[in-house]
Amino acid sequence: MAHLTTNPAIKERFMCIYPAYVNNKKTLAEGRRIPSEKGVENPTCSEIRDVLSAAGVNVLVENKMYPREWNRDVQFRGRVRVQLKEEDGTLCQERFSSRKDLMLYVAEMIPKLKTRTQKSGAGESNAQPGEGGRKGKKKKK
Repeated sequence: MAHLTTNPAIKERFMCIYPAYVNNKKTLAEGRRIPSEKGVENPTCSEIRDVLSAAGVNVLVENKMYPREWNRDVQFRGRVRVQLKEEDGTLCQERFSSRKDLMLYVAEMIPKLKTRTQKSGAGESNAQPGEGGRKGKKKKK
């Protein structure tokens, strides 16, 4: 991994993805790069890494902060470097022809991770009991 920073030719082929790029809680001014309806709620660097490494893409994680991120918590730290092209300029994978394709894929796959599906299942069951609270109330005359 150390050779990545010393050889600029290799570094050019790796693009950066910050979690803010696919975060639907961010505005465009705060760094979101895809439509908010396609984004993910508060993605982490490790989730992006897991999704992309499962897709068979070369991935490196760096401990960097996104410049527009005002929150300095550990949760918001991290940058993922992804190899889109080979040395000769050909694409590593045909389905990722651009940065946007890669970001949309990441945003689509993160909600399907086991860690995300287990958390959302518990949250939905808690929403039902609160809905029936209005039935018994009558208007005073």
